[in-house]
Amino acid sequence: MAEIHAIILTLNEAQHISRCIESIRAICKTILVVDSGSTDDTVEIARSLGAAVVVHPWLNYATQFNHGITAMVGHSGWLMRIDADEYMTLESAASAMALLDKAPTEVSGILVRRQIIFLGRRIRWGGVEPNWQLRLWRAGQGACEQRWMDEHIMVSGRVIKSDIDIVDENLNSLDWWTTKHNQYASREVIDILSSRGLFLNNDDINLSNASRQAIVKRFIKDNLYNRLPAGLRSIMYFAYRYFFRLGFLDGRSGYFFHILQGFWYRTLVDAKASEVESFAATAGVSIGEAVRIKTGFDPAPTTAKEA
Repeated sequence: MAEIHAIILTLNEAQHISRCIESIRAICKTILVVDSGSTDDTVEIARSLGAAVVVHPWLNYATQFNHGITAMVGHSGWLMRIDADEYMTLESAASAMALLDKAPTEVSGILVRRQIIFLGRRIRWGGVEPNWQLRLWRAGQGACEQRWMDEHIMVSGRVIKSDIDIVDENLNSLDWWTTKHNQYASREVIDILSSRGLFLNNDDINLSNASRQAIVKRFIKDNLYNRLPAGLRSIMYFAYRYFFRLGFLDGRSGYFFHILQGFWYRTLVDAKASEVESFAATAGVSIGEAVRIKTGFDPAPTTAKEA
């Protein structure tokens, strides 16, 4: 029988961690929680459910997750990525074991279908589904792409699709959601500046095996979306999602989701990038220093040159 070893990153996830672990512990030989300094009961709850816990200072998701992968060196079978506010459906847990037991040896990665629940409703339209993500891979054959935002697992062998569903249902408030996406926007600014050659290049999923959907989306984002005028592109993106991709069929919850995630967030990223570059020019400081001052994030550990 195939062995599965799950990695979960946490910071103050007491509200979600039990649901996450309970959904996978019947199929996982090992569950490793990599915590970045929770001040609530996250660590205690995880340990009470049989998970191993290591504490590691946070830099970004990719660095944190790769620390978890390193901690799993020596484990055989398959590794699994699942976020603390996600859970695997009961049917998918059984399906996962059957699939992994018969997976051909040339298969290194398994794509799962990620569902998003927002304000109590599953978001199905606007290009959100199907959302294929590489979440299972053979131990020793995968790593997390080194980016500050929108990072993916890259593997060395063949990747196949599955009928496994992972549900993303965050139970925190919209205040929490907007604060989190404000931080995401700051992190994405670093990736945007990196793509302009201001920092070291990020890992490129096009040069390895990952979700084909992720590769296509990355190509469109880098070669089409990011070349459109800032400000206009977020309007066009929302219109594409909400009208052309039928996002309006997601109802009231979908309206708020597509506005916030498809328009507000993308506009915020553009505004923050403009703020950083303008501040660097007027204050006579490097882009890296401007990022540190305006966002609070330090790109230095993963960058080498600044303008």
